[in-house]
Amino acid sequence: MVAVLRVTTRNARFQQWEALLGNRTKRQRGGEFLVQGVRPITLAIQLGWQVRELLFNADAHLSTWARETLDAAGATRVAVAGELMVELGGKVEGAPELLAVVALPDDDLRRIPTGPGLLPVVFDRPTSPGNIGTLIRSADAFGASGVVITGHAADVYDPKAVRASTGSLFSVPVVRVPGHRPVLDWVAAIRADGVEVRVVGTDESGAVEATQYDFTQPTLLVIGNETSGLSSAWRDACDHLIRIPMVGMASSLNAATAGSVVLYEAARQRAGGGRVRR
Repeated sequence: MVAVLRVTTRNARFQQWEALLGNRTKRQRGGEFLVQGVRPITLAIQLGWQVRELLFNADAHLSTWARETLDAAGATRVAVAGELMVELGGKVEGAPELLAVVALPDDDLRRIPTGPGLLPVVFDRPTSPGNIGTLIRSADAFGASGVVITGHAADVYDPKAVRASTGSLFSVPVVRVPGHRPVLDWVAAIRADGVEVRVVGTDESGAVEATQYDFTQPTLLVIGNETSGLSSAWRDACDHLIRIPMVGMASSLNAATAGSVVLYEAARQRAGGGRVRR
C-alpha cells in the first residue's frame, strides 16, 4: 500500500511548493517546478518525465482521471487541504484535483535530435513567459526539433510559460543556454557531421519572404526579442534573414506569433507544399 503524506497547514513543505510558483531561483536550486492542469500533468507522466510528488485535494471526491493518475505516476502522494490547493493552483473558481512537482531536465543541446530534418527554433532573450509557452506549443504543433532559449530571458518553467504551452513543454525538447555561442558551436558540430544546417533569422527587413525560403533543408530558425528583435550577434550569425509578408497597418507581429507563422510555413513546405515562387 502506497503511503500518503498529509499537509493541512502552511508548513515548510507548503512554502517550498509556493516558492516554485514565483521564485525562479528556488526552482533552479531545487531542480523542480510545479505543474498545473490536466493535460500538462498527463503528458508529463506519459512521456516519462520524473514526477517527484503528486499533490491531491484531500477535501474533494477525485475523478477517475485523478485516481488513475495517482496510481500510474509512482510518485510520492501528498493529500493537501483544499484551501491550500486553491493557492497553489492559481484558480479563483476552485481547487484543482491534482498538482505535480516535476524534476527539471538538463539544459543540454544534445537533447535535440539532429539529422536531415533538423528544425530547431531559437528564441533570443524573450521577456514574456507566455510568449515562451506559446512558441513551444507552436513548435510542437508544426514539427520543430526543439526550442532553445538564449540569453537573459524569462523562465521556461514559470507557471505562465508551462500553462501557455498546454503540455507541449513535455513533448518538445526545450533547452536554456546563456547566449548565442553555445548554439553556434552546436551548429558547427552538426555541420562537421555532414548536415548542412542553415541559420535563418526573422526580421521585418529581411531580404527573402518566408514563403520563398526553402525550409525543406536543415534549418535553425532564430526569433528575436519581443522589443529589440535579433541581437547583433545573431544577425551576424545568420546565413539568411527572412520576412513575413504583411498587409494592413501593422508593421510587425508579436515574436511568438511571428515564430508560429514561420514554423507553419516550414511545416507546409515539408509536407510537400513547396516554396511560393514569383
